[in-house]
Amino acid sequence: MTFYEDIADDYHAVIGTWALTADDIVAFARAWDPQPFHIDAEAAKRSPFGGLVASSAHLFAIVTRLFFDHEDRIEVRAMLGKDKLRLPNPARAGATLRYETRCVAKRESTRRPEVGIVTLADTVTDGEAIVLSQEVTLMVAKRSAR
Repeated sequence: MTFYEDIADDYHAVIGTWALTADDIVAFARAWDPQPFHIDAEAAKRSPFGGLVASSAHLFAIVTRLFFDHEDRIEVRAMLGKDKLRLPNPARAGATLRYETRCVAKRESTRRPEVGIVTLADTVTDGEAIVLSQEVTLMVAKRSAR
């Protein structure tokens, strides 16, 4: 477990990887974002993407799962916000997504002594290009408050 005190100003971690399949893209999109370029390979060929691509909501779900499963999981008490969210390139079936994070800000909480506030800059790549970047501000438990 990683607590507020463990996160150095230069903290960097590879959170994990995810193999993105066409079946997963379609199944997720059928339930949550049924745009033709997410659920129909033929329609997707005629879209601006030129092929099947993952929904942004699917990418958010993947990073959430990987973050939770990370072996040195940060003891998050709450997410306070997402900022600077960008989806500069589509995530396509067959890609292996790589999720990395680094600390860009850290401070004591002014109202809750048992937590600190940490902002992480996340990047998800497909091996060639960034498919998602964001900054996430988290309330993180302090070890001293255990």
